[in-house]
Amino acid sequence: MRALLCGKADHQQGFIEATLRQRDYDVRVVADEAAALALVQEAKPYLVVLTEVNEVWLAMTAQLRKWDGEEIVVLALAPVDDAAYLEKAMASGVDDCVPKTAPEVYLETCLELIERRVLRRTRHYQTAGELREHEARISAILDTTVDGIITIDEQGHIESFNKAAESIFGYRAEEVIGENVNILMPSPYQDEHDSYIRNYLETGHRKIIGIGREVVGQNKDGSTFPLDLAVSEVDFGHRRIFTGLVRDITERRRLEQEALRISDQERRRIGQDLHDNLGQMLTGIGLIAQNLTRAMEAKGQAEAEELAEITDLIKEADQYARTLARGLIPVDLEGRGLVDALERLALNAERLFGIRCSFEQIGSVLIHDNSVATHLYRIAQEAVSNAVKHGKAPHVRMLLASGWGRVRLRIVDDGIGFPEDLDEDRPGMGVRIMQYRARVIGATLEIARGVEKGTIITCTLRRTDEPLHRAAG
Repeated sequence: MRALLCGKADHQQGFIEATLRQRDYDVRVVADEAAALALVQEAKPYLVVLTEVNEVWLAMTAQLRKWDGEEIVVLALAPVDDAAYLEKAMASGVDDCVPKTAPEVYLETCLELIERRVLRRTRHYQTAGELREHEARISAILDTTVDGIITIDEQGHIESFNKAAESIFGYRAEEVIGENVNILMPSPYQDEHDSYIRNYLETGHRKIIGIGREVVGQNKDGSTFPLDLAVSEVDFGHRRIFTGLVRDITERRRLEQEALRISDQERRRIGQDLHDNLGQMLTGIGLIAQNLTRAMEAKGQAEAEELAEITDLIKEADQYARTLARGLIPVDLEGRGLVDALERLALNAERLFGIRCSFEQIGSVLIHDNSVATHLYRIAQEAVSNAVKHGKAPHVRMLLASGWGRVRLRIVDDGIGFPEDLDEDRPGMGVRIMQYRARVIGATLEIARGVEKGTIITCTLRRTDEPLHRAAG
């Protein structure tokens, strides 16, 4: 450790210097204030001993305190019988005073006690310095990560908000620290969030903690966008905090929607080719074969019967091609579009599955984007299939309603239903596909148990006439 002796050389200074060197101190001796201040900046001593106490040295001590706070221990040799002088010395920042005339044994004991204080203070400030360095390192990591990191307390109040979160949500950290985290969510999630935390703290039932999922975030300007969110919990014993890792996936959604748009165009092209080209060719071949059959039958040729079979096979192939085309383009925007497609779905379900399946339209539902209409149709198709195959439902009811700026598709069955802990279990492929289709058209999908039995699947879409890649983007 380093020590600095300040003042004119005398017997006490010599004794203190020797004693400190015996204790392995690196001792520097200086006789004037300017040199002492320079050495403090250069050598960074842990202990300063004023062997001469006057106004100049006390002013220097006050300057040391401004520079280094409480890190340096200052010992003064002073006339302790002067109370006013002692008060002035302590006010300047001196830690302790020893009588100038004290015997060497007393000085040695005082130095031993002062050394203990130096060691305690050194350890304290080393620990504090390491802690500050550690906090600065963690802060640098958090502020340079590309993902938003937000921590909240048990009441939902924001405690930290890193640079990436500022960029994602448009808020500065100081604007949101202390605010409820629900300001980062649109309705209805904004109103439900506090109840989620309260329910978890009371019951331990997890809805999102420890589970990554997609949610909707709200920017400072009120606009909404899709987010990937992962929440973890840290228990400090006396309190808990929750850390959310968020990532804006707007660009990912845009690319997915573009891929779906291209895929939908290609599917429609193939379906159109099957219907218009292959279908018409088969129809033409079938008519020619039919005419030849009649001609051969009129002449009584034996091959007429075989040609009749070929004609029937051509008709079956024609019908099959048209069925494939209908599957590739289930929603024809000519006429009533989605309504007609869902009516056909209900009839086909009754014919194929042997169940009662009904469809009801409430209000005027016109969707001008074929991709959106097709995704809604596929959601209904998957829901009906799940109700029969997994729910063992004898009756399925489909409703399509429009109003209040929304289009709502609901499929209700009276089967055995989904398990109550569906949110915790990894959903099946069919459920994930329905959720995915809903997300890419900007809709929400809810799956709930019926009041007594069965399942209710509800897909709600914001009503818009914009194309998919703009409406859902």
